[in-house]
Amino acid sequence: MKQKGEKRRFGSSEDDKRSSFKRRRPQEEEEETDRRTPQKKKKEEPGRSSIKTSSLFKHNPDIPQISRPAVSQVKEEIFTSDSFSDFELHAHLVATLNKVLNISRVTSVQKQTIPVLLSGRDAVVRSQTGSGKTLSYAIPVVQSLQALQPKVSRSDGPLAVVIVPTRELAQQTFQTFQKLLKPFTSIVPGVLMGGEKRKSEKARLRKGINILISTPGRLVDHIKHTLCIAFSAVRWLVLDEADRTLDLGFEKDLTVILNSLNATGPSRQNVLLSATLTNGVTRLGDICLRDPVSIHASGSASSDLVTPADRSATGQSESFAVPEALNQFVVVVPSKIRLVCLAAFILDKCQFARDNKLIVFVSSCEVAEFLRSIFSSVLAGPSTNRKPRLSFLRLHGNMKQEERSEVFQQFSAASSGVLICTDVAARGLDLPGVTWIVQYTPPTAAAEYVHRVGRTARIGGRGSSLIFLAPTETAFVNELANHNISLSEMKLLDILSSLMMDDAYKGRGKYHSQDQETRERATVLQTDLENFVHSDVRSVQTAKRALQSFLRAYAAYPAHLKHIFHIRFLHLGHTAKSFGLRDAPAGLSAATGPSEPKNPKKKRNQNQNQKSPVKSQGRDKRFLPGQRERRLFHSEFSSGLEGRDAKTKKKKKKKKKELGQSGEEEE
Repeated sequence: MKQKGEKRRFGSSEDDKRSSFKRRRPQEEEEETDRRTPQKKKKEEPGRSSIKTSSLFKHNPDIPQISRPAVSQVKEEIFTSDSFSDFELHAHLVATLNKVLNISRVTSVQKQTIPVLLSGRDAVVRSQTGSGKTLSYAIPVVQSLQALQPKVSRSDGPLAVVIVPTRELAQQTFQTFQKLLKPFTSIVPGVLMGGEKRKSEKARLRKGINILISTPGRLVDHIKHTLCIAFSAVRWLVLDEADRTLDLGFEKDLTVILNSLNATGPSRQNVLLSATLTNGVTRLGDICLRDPVSIHASGSASSDLVTPADRSATGQSESFAVPEALNQFVVVVPSKIRLVCLAAFILDKCQFARDNKLIVFVSSCEVAEFLRSIFSSVLAGPSTNRKPRLSFLRLHGNMKQEERSEVFQQFSAASSGVLICTDVAARGLDLPGVTWIVQYTPPTAAAEYVHRVGRTARIGGRGSSLIFLAPTETAFVNELANHNISLSEMKLLDILSSLMMDDAYKGRGKYHSQDQETRERATVLQTDLENFVHSDVRSVQTAKRALQSFLRAYAAYPAHLKHIFHIRFLHLGHTAKSFGLRDAPAGLSAATGPSEPKNPKKKRNQNQNQKSPVKSQGRDKRFLPGQRERRLFHSEFSSGLEGRDAKTKKKKKKKKKELGQSGEEEE
């Protein structure tokens, strides 16, 4: 019986593979269960619904009340009344800003930064994301280079070096310089980044690049292997998104770059830009800046720099500024309902409403691939005259560069759609028209939260954000409040009630309340999602890999957030449900613990523990505290047999020893 059940579930036969995905109602599944395990049915009472309450809403932990501490959010004035003509800029540069970039008003950070940089001073610039920091250094760089005598030519080589953390930001910065340099054709910009062909980059370097935009790793690669690259004429060094560059582990690469720049060339002007000020950024500033001016858009330019060490000495948390026109929400969702809640939210904003662009942030490449696959198949639907087909894209570090560039351009040009991505898209990217940021996986720091929500409500525009938290994670609201970030609560049933707008999710039977019908429709959608996952073996494996990578990322939250995000707080069965899996998978790999025991009594007891998360608080009793977390740090390419191999070796040694002893006795 067990083998038959597994065959039906995973659809391993050729007929199942060829058959198209069909929607099954919860009632049909119940009827099939009844056929497999016949049991006496109770007579239905008159007036009662024939639909049984789904397990999707059973055995979930209670949703706690969220305490909203009184927070006075830091406000930054984005625009000023000044125009670019008020600065001493070349007339052609001002005309380009007005006509090509369609910018006339100066932002607050630009008003403070441009005069300082034009005067030749080094600077540390800190401002909220989406406030126009790129132009605040790009304009002075172009202004100073076009004024050089004799005139700049390609053969002069790099005169300005701009370091950015990600390929997408490198491409975006390059395009900004291209537009600014339209009137000054002798100055040539160029970009170096991972994923591109080294041969073509070397050819461009030989021809000559005056403004060099690069990611740290690729520039170090060229410093070591490309003979024609020279920094003898560099006058500008710009480190954009410096905090993110350090977070990604590029500290050694930056050291190599700074040593190469310091070895030759005239004295240069240095600019360091960051949305947050960390200890690493402060150290970097001490190394590469000379008597810098500190610029904070919510304050004024000064020579004093408030470091993280100063704040910790006074017991203060860093306050982050978010756009004033950004509406921030939080929804508390039990693990089992996370997937269907996200699906309902996407349908509400992109199918039932018009012209919404969503970015959904997740913790890993595997989760991004999984969500894109399942939503494209289950939610996209056919296009009609009334509504276009839903578009789902994904962006993460495991994609080829051509794919990443294509997705970036496609989503930028689209008027609506959903981009599911990792934090590779969290910094600096200017994606036009994004209306909602959804943080499906909570960030690892308050600063990361600020960067993610900064993809909307940019340059004075409006936008909204929503973060998903489990009932055990609600203390993260207080963590954000410590950094002057305030959230409003959005109710779970309000999100799910959007399914009332589509009869495709209508159940069968009468309902006593709207909430009951909402839950039934959510169950229908969850059934659709699970049917897709279990439609073939490949889909099941994709879901398992996504679950595994999610658990690994969850175990890696920093120590100061472990009281909120701890692997022991997760209920493995409920978490599996959020990946469309009907049961907690056995034997994922060493990364998620050992396979299920063969003893049926023991297995039954474990299942009972899983069904009562309130009693067990989501902990797996098979492991000692901390043991399960250590397992999660095994390589995802691990065979899962390391422990067993060690045991086998021990047994063999013991056996040899015993055989040796018996041999001696016989002699």
